Amino acid sequence: MAKSKFFLGALIGAAAGAVAGILTAPKSGKETRKDIKETTSRASKVAKEESKVVAGEAKKLVKTTKKSTKNVVEAAKNSAKAVGTKAKEESKVVAGEAKISAKKVSNSAKKVANSVTKKDTQ
Repeated sequence: MAKSKFFLGALIGAAAGAVAGILTAPKSGKETRKDIKETTSRASKVAKEESKVVAGEAKKLVKTTKKSTKNVVEAAKNSAKAVGTKAKEESKVVAGEAKISAKKVSNSAKKVANSVTKKDTQ
């Protein structure tokens, strides 16, 4: 991009110098018009060449951006998958612990029920 700015500055400087030279030169109107036409033609060619350079740089930037975006998306997918896997593993652990706790509560309830039943029969 800095290269493009340099050439744009060079183009503007050359055009300004050419205009100043043409306007201050002691030439006839016909010669001055011819000089202007030639200078304009050269400036047009330089501008076309520079636009190709800028377009090439823009294409490279687009390609790089696409690649970077693809990498970020892939990393996000991998992270999401890892989080999903970890959540699944953790939910299995919690479910197992809940099952154990439920069994303990059930056993405690049975003991209490048996104890109450024994007291009622005595």
